[in-house]
Amino acid sequence: MSEVNVPKLNRKPRESESRNASAQRKPWTPPSRLDAPPAPEGYKHRWIRAESAGQEDRTNVSGKLREGYELVRADEYPDYPIASVEEGRYKGIISVAGMLLARIPEETVEERNAYYQRRAADQSQAADNDLLKSNAHSTMKIQSPNRQSKVTFGGSK
Repeated sequence: MSEVNVPKLNRKPRESESRNASAQRKPWTPPSRLDAPPAPEGYKHRWIRAESAGQEDRTNVSGKLREGYELVRADEYPDYPIASVEEGRYKGIISVAGMLLARIPEETVEERNAYYQRRAADQSQAADNDLLKSNAHSTMKIQSPNRQSKVTFGGSK
């Protein structure tokens, strides 16, 4: 009877293999007080003020909630070491130094940014129109407002 060489199987669980051993070590930096867990796909996290100088700021929180933010619960991130409110109306919400962690859909952020960009453009256009209307004297006409600026930091001029 001849023996057949059977290769030995690796019976270690795959989870025991780690890529961290081959990853480069990151240098130490002081932790940020505002570290937050990563936001889910399609969302952005943001800290919102819940209190200032020891006074609760319900107006700010309710305004952010009406804008589309939702508060982030600590139990959604059980593996992330972060503090949460222990009692009261925000019990279980991730919190640091009077601020609550909230999330908002990226689509809502883009819509809000576009809205404020349109408002800024409309206000700039209104200011330009007022400036052009004020051309009272025919010898001092302003043809078109020039919105360019040049900033230099030392050196030759």
